[in-house]
Amino acid sequence: MRHTAQLRSSWSITASASAAAFALLISGCVKEPGAPGASNMGSSSSMSAPAGKKDEPEAPVVPRTKGENIFAGVKWWIDPYANATLAVKRLKNSNNLEDSQLIAKIADNGGADWIGDWTPNVENWVHKRVKLINKNKAFPLFLAYNIPKRDCGQYSAGGATAGDAYKAWISAFARAIGPQRAAVVLEPDALGLLKKCQSEADQKERLELLRFAVHAFEAQMNTAVYIDAGNAGWIEAPEMAKRLKDAGVDDADGFALNVSNYKTTEATIKYGKEISKRLGGKHFVIDTSRNGKGPPEVKGDVEAAWCNPSGRGLGTPPTTNTADPAVDAYLWLKKPGESDGQCNGGPKAGMWWQEKALELAKNASF
Repeated sequence: MRHTAQLRSSWSITASASAAAFALLISGCVKEPGAPGASNMGSSSSMSAPAGKKDEPEAPVVPRTKGENIFAGVKWWIDPYANATLAVKRLKNSNNLEDSQLIAKIADNGGADWIGDWTPNVENWVHKRVKLINKNKAFPLFLAYNIPKRDCGQYSAGGATAGDAYKAWISAFARAIGPQRAAVVLEPDALGLLKKCQSEADQKERLELLRFAVHAFEAQMNTAVYIDAGNAGWIEAPEMAKRLKDAGVDDADGFALNVSNYKTTEATIKYGKEISKRLGGKHFVIDTSRNGKGPPEVKGDVEAAWCNPSGRGLGTPPTTNTADPAVDAYLWLKKPGESDGQCNGGPKAGMWWQEKALELAKNASF
C-alpha cells in the first residue's frame, strides 16, 4: 500500500522561476531555537538586500565535522513562492485575516524542496536554489524523488527512465549543491515499496542506485544524506534495517521516517530506535509536518490511513530540540496543505488544497 503521495505537478511554475525572480520577492527565514539571535518559530523576517547594493561575496565554506548534526543552529528557508505563502497574501488582500493567520502557521515554518523529473535542468535549477537560499542565510533542504519505477505506478508514478539516466541525474543534482551545506532525504518509498512491484533484478538495481546516490551526495563533503525508511506502521524494523544496510546507510548520515505520513512522533521514535540499534546507532530525522493529531483510527493498511485523512493537524515545527539524541531533527518534509492524491476528495498529488490546509492548521499541536 502506498504511503507517500507527492507528485509535484504544482512545482512546474516554481521550478521554472529563476533565482533572480525569487530575489525580487520578500524572502525570510526562521532561526533554529537556541541559536544566537533566534526568533520564535512562528516569525519571519525580511532578508532582502538594499536596492542598488552589490551582492556580498560568498563566505568561505567550512567542512563539516564527521558526526556533526548539520541542522544545529540553521535557519529554515521560507519560500516566497510556496503555496502557503501565496495563500496568506491572497487571504490578507481579501481581508480574511482569520484564515490568513491559520495558513501562516504553515507558511512561517518553511519546508523542503522536492526535486524530481518535473525539475527543469536539475543542475542549473538546484544550483540557483542553493545560491538563493544561502543568500538569505538559510539552509537548503531537499528530497530526491526520481528513482526508476517510482511509487509502483500509483499516485506519484514516474521517475527516471532507466538506471543510467538516474545516475546522471543524481550526479548533476550533487554537483549543483557542491561544497555548500545542505541536506538531502533520499527517495521516499523506494525501500518501503522495494518488494511490492520489483522483480529480483529490479530490487538489486534499486539498491545499487541508492548506494550510488548516497556516495554522490556524501562526496560533496557538506551534504548530509538521510535514506527514507518509511514509517512506523509499514515495514518491520529488522527488515527495514536490512534494506537500509543494503542501500548504503553505513555511508549516509542516517535515515528519515514518516515522510508525508501521520504517525505520532512518539511511535516514530520508538520505531526509529529499533532500526538504529541494528545499524550501530545511526541517527534519523522525522517528518512532523502533519502528525500533530497522529493517524486516523482505521483497521488495516488501507488508503484512508495515509491519503488525505480527515481531522489531522500540524505537528511540531522544524527543530533540533528533539525528544531523543538519536533524532537529529524534526523536519517539515511534506508541505502541509498539498494533497496526497486524488483520494478522500483531494486534487492531484502535490496540488494546493486550502480546505485541507485550514483543517491542519486548526488542529495544530502548537
